[in-house]
Amino acid sequence: MTNKHLSIFNQLRPVTVGFDNIFDHFERMMDDDVFSVPTVNYPPYNIVKTGENTYDIEVALAGFSKDDIEVEYAENMLHIKSKKVEDKDAKEGVLHKGISKRYFSKTFTVADDVIVNGAELKDGLLKVSMERIIPEAKKPKTIEIK
Repeated sequence: MTNKHLSIFNQLRPVTVGFDNIFDHFERMMDDDVFSVPTVNYPPYNIVKTGENTYDIEVALAGFSKDDIEVEYAENMLHIKSKKVEDKDAKEGVLHKGISKRYFSKTFTVADDVIVNGAELKDGLLKVSMERIIPEAKKPKTIEIK
């Protein structure tokens, strides 16, 4: 991790309470050189806020079936990847292959208070639905002054 990253975290820690796990997560990301790896743009995706506390990740997967894709959620990480893809098109006489059906792997970091409700593949678009669950303890409340 660079001194610049340490400096940012060291400046924020004294003025926050209860965010240690978030800082630790970002530090691990910096240590793993996540930000130094060039971004892979395949497959294209959207992150959409569909309601006050609901989100969808939409991944464009033309040519893939639900048997070709694996979606896994563990330890606040959502992994979407393709299974081994065999090239059936070569056997079927495809003259030009413009629709890519290659191996991919995408990982998204999901907040502690967000749950993954499910995934659906329809019309070449994989949609992973998520919802932020706000516990009663985190909802705003008025404190009575005595």
